[in-house]
Amino acid sequence: MHYLRFLLAFTLLVSTASLAQQKPAGKLAPKPLFRDPVYDGAADPVVIWNKQEKKWFMLYTNRRATDTTATGVTWVHGTRIGIAESVDGATWRYRDTANINYRPTPQYTHWAPDVVEANGLYHMFLTYVPGIFTDWNHPRNILHLTSPDLLNWKYESTLKLATDKVIDASVYQLPDGTWRMWYNNERDGKSIYYADSPDLYTWQDKGKALAERGEGPKVFQWQGRYWMVIDKWKGLGVYSSSDLKQWQAQPERLLELPGQGPFDQAIGGHPDVVVQGDRAYLFYFTHPARTQGTPSAASTIDTKRSLIQVVELHYKDGTITANRDQPTYIKLAPATSKKRRK
Repeated sequence: MHYLRFLLAFTLLVSTASLAQQKPAGKLAPKPLFRDPVYDGAADPVVIWNKQEKKWFMLYTNRRATDTTATGVTWVHGTRIGIAESVDGATWRYRDTANINYRPTPQYTHWAPDVVEANGLYHMFLTYVPGIFTDWNHPRNILHLTSPDLLNWKYESTLKLATDKVIDASVYQLPDGTWRMWYNNERDGKSIYYADSPDLYTWQDKGKALAERGEGPKVFQWQGRYWMVIDKWKGLGVYSSSDLKQWQAQPERLLELPGQGPFDQAIGGHPDVVVQGDRAYLFYFTHPARTQGTPSAASTIDTKRSLIQVVELHYKDGTITANRDQPTYIKLAPATSKKRRK
């Protein structure tokens, strides 16, 4: 009898240890991960460690999804960048809007920030639209701003890029210490262009980087390769490179098929990626009511609403996958800058 009890206890102990090994480290991320409490229109997230406050900050486009007075696409215009904060990457709370000291026009729109840290100073590359418009046929530029705290931003310059209609910057530090920006050139079939800088202040446009139609390029290094993920409005296209110039397409797109979790039953859009060691997390947004069969242009609060989700990336045999229906356990440790090469 004592032997049987011992055998049972040992079996339970081994089973518990096995389950613990199977469960990834971290806290279970909720679905959705974050909703903006002001307009319920969070999109285009970028996640970065705030050294001063020792928290993770998420800066995001804040659309006016709940504004019932908006006409045309004005609901996608006219808001400032939202900020949420977290100590672990799993639990987020709304903090504020970014105080951007640049208002050359009475009405303006802020979209799709990307943020890097260099020598203790934060640099934002922000899409700026000079007004609130009922359609998409207007100029847009990418601004360079700096901040000591991720809250208050000083205007540095308007970048001179390929055209007067550019959006969605993604900035990455090259192995030689210089910087490269990828962005969307809307006047060239919404293809991906790039520019180089020695110091984040002066930029030289280099032309087309990727002859693919898509928005929100995001470049990162993981598993011994460079990766670019772009929003193709039918899932996220994935491209890999060994030199940050020549890009090879991955046949499988990420987040193309709807998930089954709460508010995750639509395609994923415009992401950010946080890499920590051998783990990588994809932060993305969805329009949860735009399920299969629902027109994307339907003008209701439900179809306008957008929110942030997260999924862990997995790598095998040269391919990246993301199963949004698997539980995502996440614990972001303090970091100097997620953009720097790993």
